[in-house]
Amino acid sequence: MIEIPSDLHKDLVPLAFLLGNWAGAGVHDFPGSEKCNFGQEVTFGHDGRDFLEYASHTWVLDNDGNKVRPLESEHGFWRIDADRKVEVTMVRDDGVVEIWYGEMAAQKPQIDLVTDAVARTAASGPYTGGKRLYGYVKSDLMWVGEKQTPEVELRPYMSAHLKKVVTPEEVERWAKALPDDLPDDGIAFFK
Repeated sequence: MIEIPSDLHKDLVPLAFLLGNWAGAGVHDFPGSEKCNFGQEVTFGHDGRDFLEYASHTWVLDNDGNKVRPLESEHGFWRIDADRKVEVTMVRDDGVVEIWYGEMAAQKPQIDLVTDAVARTAASGPYTGGKRLYGYVKSDLMWVGEKQTPEVELRPYMSAHLKKVVTPEEVERWAKALPDDLPDDGIAFFK
C-alpha cells in the first residue's frame, strides 16, 4: 500500500512509493572484491521540503544469515521535477560523492538512474560511474546497481529485494481505520 503523507511536498508525490523503512537481503559480486550475500536497511524520509532524504546501510551475511561486518553505507537526497526527471546526490562511506540523473518510467513506480558526476577522495577505491534501477513490485522495493572502474566495464555488482518495515504505530493506525463491521471469527471475512 502506498500512502501519501499530507505534509509531503507536492513535487514528491511520484516518489511516495519510496517512503518508509525497508529491510531485506541481496547479492554483492564485483571483480576484486568479496562475493557475498548482504543484508540491507534503507530509509526514505521527508521533512516537507522538495527532496527525500535517503540512508542505506548494508552488511555481509554469513551462511546462516547473521551479520558479519559492515559492507557499504550511503546517504543522499532525491528530487524529481514536473517531467519526472530524477536527480540524486549521494555520498558513500568509502569517500565517493556522486550526482545521479534519471527518470521515472511512465505509468509505473520504476526509476532508472545513471551517474553524471563522480568525485573521489584519495582514500577511495577506483570508481568511474554506475547505473541503478529501482522498482516497486508487489509492495516490495527491488533494486539493482551496476558499477564501472578504469579496469572493469559497467556490470551489475549489487541487487536486493527489500520489504517494508511496519512499526507498531502504523499497525495501530491501520487497525483503527478498519471498518467496524468486520466478522468476529476472521474466517467469514475471506468468504
